[in-house]
Parts: sequence; structure tokens; C-alpha cells
Amino acid sequence: MATLNQLRAFLLSARTGTFTAAAVEMGTAQASVSELIRRLEAEYGLDFFVRGGRRLILTAAGEELLPHAEHSVEAADNGAQALRSLRSLGGGVATFGLLRNANYYLLSGLIEPFLQRHPQVRVRLVGLNSVGVAAAVASGELEAGLVVLPIDDTGLRVTPLMRDEVFFATATPERAATPVTMDQFAQSRLILYDAHVGWSDPTRRQLSDRAQLRGLKLEPWVEVEHVESALALVSHGVGDTIICKAVADHPAFPDNIHIAPFEERLYDTVALIQRESGALSPATAELMHLARRMLLRGRKQQLQDATES
Repeated sequence: MATLNQLRAFLLSARTGTFTAAAVEMGTAQASVSELIRRLEAEYGLDFFVRGGRRLILTAAGEELLPHAEHSVEAADNGAQALRSLRSLGGGVATFGLLRNANYYLLSGLIEPFLQRHPQVRVRLVGLNSVGVAAAVASGELEAGLVVLPIDDTGLRVTPLMRDEVFFATATPERAATPVTMDQFAQSRLILYDAHVGWSDPTRRQLSDRAQLRGLKLEPWVEVEHVESALALVSHGVGDTIICKAVADHPAFPDNIHIAPFEERLYDTVALIQRESGALSPATAELMHLARRMLLRGRKQQLQDATES
């Protein structure tokens, strides 16, 4: 069976094109790399490189082995990083993506307690629509993040945390007197936010799918970027919008806006995401743990307040 050192030597030789360059990467002698490759080829009775030119060329067997070697070496390196990450939080950078309405989920106080515990850690928080957060985590730009489902989860590990109901919001009391049907919603003058992602937004996608099943088409009257802008327009009677319960429960929610559930209840599912491959840095892992705890604690408090009121 191939050893990790043999696979690493093979992989670096394939990437650099010479045993000499691979030896430099591994911090060893060229003869050691050549011997590792020779033993690997002898074990399977196959040549993995065409030798003799100025640069090593992979044979068909080498091409077949390459993706498996990459996966094995990456997995081993990720395991080592995960173990090292347990040691301390004396530095590094935490990179984390936040869903569009993070402040409404009581996450605005995330940074201060984190830095109080870990003053040497730098923090990079990126506030995006869930579509953007998912793409940034999948590409490696961010290590982890909070999103609303559904998203494209290719290459991602998704951990659902909680559901938050989505409501119809209007300045006209009569329009919020009873649960809203999709027909009523489609006939409304809709003021929708997250204009830059449009119908890729997870909540909009749910509504669009429901409308499509009923032969309806949803057309926004006005599109803006932020929920606060939409609420300001709704408050002035320009049109209607959608908001989650976390927004409706916030002290800044306008007094003259009325909410109603959808006839078929609609929910946002908030989830944590990270890449399937690759261990989190200790800083980001701790920040993600704190965000999860604050989110669930805040939600528990909201439910308790609702029960007592």
C-alpha cells in the first residue's frame, strides 16, 4: 500500500515537473524522492512518469493516480491542521459570512465578546445575501458563514439551526386581517429587497416556486437592497413586502406596519455552512461556535418573551 510520503513525493513531482524541485518542496534530497517514486512504481508494477526529458511527464497510470493522491494528501494535511487548531487562539484571522439580517438575530454583539476572549485574533466579517455567503465559502474566500436555506450546497457542509417564519407586511390593516394566499400576494404591489441577487435569494425562491405551482408570476413593483429601505416604503404606503419574525419583533420595526402569515406557512431556515474539505482555522471555529450559541440563545429568549406576553 502506498505511504503518505510516497504519495506526497509523487504529487509534488507531478506538480513541479522534476524530482529535484519536489525534493526542495519536501525539504529532502533528490535521491530520496527518486527512491520513494521507484518503490511506489515497483509495488504496483507501473511507471507513473516518462523520464528522460527536461520535465517529467505523467503516464496514463500517473494520470489515474493523480486525483487520488491529491485527495489523500489533502485529507492528511487537513487532519494535521485540525489537530494543530486545538492548541491555542493566540493569533490568526477569523473569516465569517453573515446572512442579510444578522443584526435582527441578535448577532450584532458578536465581535465584542469574541475579541474580549481572544484579543490577538483579527476578524473579517462579510455581510452578504445567503447566495453570496455560500459562494464565498465554497470558493474558499470565507471559511464559514450563516445562511438562509435553500442554497447551492455543492462542496459545503450544512448544519440547520432554526426556523424563522416569514410574514406578509403591509401598512393597510385590512390586508393583514387574515392569512395571505399566493393569489393575494401576486396581486400586491411588492417591494422586495436584496435587489442584487433578485430571485436567487432563498426566500424569494420559495415564493417563486409556490407561485409557479399555481400558475402565477411574481413581479416586484420596487426592488431595493436593504430590508430597512423596503420597510420605509411600506410604512409610507407605497406597497407591501415580506419580513421574517426576527425583523417583525425588533424594536425598530415601524408601528404602522401590520403583518400576516401566509395561508401556507412560510419559513426561513437558518444554517451554518463550511466547506466539506478543509479544517477551520481555530479563530473561525471559535467565532462560528460563538455565533451559533448567540443565535440559539437569542431565539430561545424570543420564544420565551412571546410565551409570557
